[in-house]
Amino acid sequence: MPEEVKDVFGHAIDLAQAGGKHQDAKVLSGFGSAGVLEVVEDDRGDTYRAVYTVKFSGFVYVLHCFQKKSKSGITTPKEDMDLIHARLKAAKLDFEASQTKPGARR
Repeated sequence: MPEEVKDVFGHAIDLAQAGGKHQDAKVLSGFGSAGVLEVVEDDRGDTYRAVYTVKFSGFVYVLHCFQKKSKSGITTPKEDMDLIHARLKAAKLDFEASQTKPGARR
């Protein structure tokens, strides 16, 4: 991934961690709420996406960062959506486990 793209994505994650939202962050459809966001960035004719969730209080989980190679318009490829869904489930389990540990934030 080009450095300029990584900088944009890093800034978006920093804002999310501080409780804000990057100006280009949009809700990723297919997840039922505003808790899964994506930032899309173009560089030299290529398109890159970063998908993250703010569904879990006090935590930001980056679910997937990738170069979009689909020729099906703006639609996120099924393989990438499946991976995002799987990682969201893993994030939920991780978050729940963190809440049961002694001294965990509540």
